Amino acid sequence: MAEMLLGDLPEAQAARLGADRWAIRHGEDVLTWGALADRVRRRAHALASAGIGLGDRVVLALPNCNALFELTFALWKLGATPTMVSARLPRAELESILELAEPRAVIAADPALREALGALPPEFGSDHPDGSPLETRLSPCWKVMTSGGSTGRPKLIVDHGPAKLDGAVFNQLGIPDDGVLLNAGPLYHNFPFATAHIGLLKGCSVVGMEKFDAELFLNLVERYRAQWVTLVPTTMNRVARLPRPVLDSRDVSSLEAVWHTAAPMPPSLKQFWMDWLGAERIWEIYGGSEGFATTQISGTDWLTHRGSVGKCVGGEILVRSENGEALPPGEVGEVYMRRNGVSPDQSTYHYVGAQSRRLPDGFESFGDFGWVDEEGFLYIADRRTDLILSGGRNVYPAEVESALLGHERVAEAIVIGLPDADLGARVHAIVRLEQGAAASAADLIDFAREQLVAYKLPRTIEFTAEPLRDEMGKARRSRLREERIAAMEQPSG
Repeated sequence: MAEMLLGDLPEAQAARLGADRWAIRHGEDVLTWGALADRVRRRAHALASAGIGLGDRVVLALPNCNALFELTFALWKLGATPTMVSARLPRAELESILELAEPRAVIAADPALREALGALPPEFGSDHPDGSPLETRLSPCWKVMTSGGSTGRPKLIVDHGPAKLDGAVFNQLGIPDDGVLLNAGPLYHNFPFATAHIGLLKGCSVVGMEKFDAELFLNLVERYRAQWVTLVPTTMNRVARLPRPVLDSRDVSSLEAVWHTAAPMPPSLKQFWMDWLGAERIWEIYGGSEGFATTQISGTDWLTHRGSVGKCVGGEILVRSENGEALPPGEVGEVYMRRNGVSPDQSTYHYVGAQSRRLPDGFESFGDFGWVDEEGFLYIADRRTDLILSGGRNVYPAEVESALLGHERVAEAIVIGLPDADLGARVHAIVRLEQGAAASAADLIDFAREQLVAYKLPRTIEFTAEPLRDEMGKARRSRLREERIAAMEQPSG
């Protein structure tokens, strides 16, 4: 579909595809295009009566559900901007985000949060008596996403794109026209949020998962003949660890593209998916909510550039040393990218609560270390803030984590550096085993020894039963490190 105001999209698709065709479903809760358009109009009237209008931010603290889409389109109808946060944020963290966002309203699923903050309920406006058409006002900013990044301090990422999108711009993602898209990720993260709405723009019916479950994922692909999905290494690992008879019993032949993002991908896990579905169906994207550039790589290209996250799409990459010099292929430095056609005085976003790493020439960085090969394929080593300097040598946590995750009993692994009187920092691994599995630290170190040089091996391993990453596979290593340093500094006895 050509460029369209997002506030007009539900009514336009109802007219084009039919009001009775289903647009979004979560479990057995199904919205047709006609019902979505009607709910959007009613909610927009209700939100307008609550004083929400052009340029206002509204925080949505909601789980994956149909109501979230009704509200995003209603806000765009009014020219307002949805600001996405997790429905499970503790009150203190949400309040720190609200200080930055200064929203006109908050809509929250948690009754305790609603009472504490005076927030509106998720069903607000769905049964408003006025369902008459409204003229869409163009929001100057189509989304505001939140991030704690590696520091744990919240920040807002304000997208400079107005609330109108052109489906043709996103053709490189391979989202089918009028097909079926399965969203398996939390909608408060940028890639699931953006691709689910882009899917609707392209006429897809969107199947949403309220919470990821590996076997349910396979069932939904088979039941709705899903063509396009986005996953993260954590969820891909959960699928890969299902019993082989379960994998073989599901018909997943409808899948045309499986995209993954958000966290480093262990090569062995990626190889499993390519062996299972075919390399041509597996795609990876590297980037961020900031949108200044991305890289992409197909499974077939990955086989000849093992470990790469791809080439820059519509932009260029520059790897710089600590003193700012451009580095040649093969040398590790900080990765900078910039989008073609964007002048140095332009930007695709701005932060609230943080400073960007934008340089005067327009190149920007997510703070990651990496290198490019002779063909321009990018390889990520790790984040600058996560780098461990142990005995004068660089240890990249993602590499150690990938080695540990290759063990069949390891469900999750996070690697951090802890203070060490001799080495400066020692490599410390926090590991969650698969349910019911048993393994010792010595077992895991011996296993990793087959893939890592000795100085990269964990000196200590800590076992936990708690999840280490969120639904998008992201972890706040800095917080885990600070907690353990604080415990080390407590007097014994």
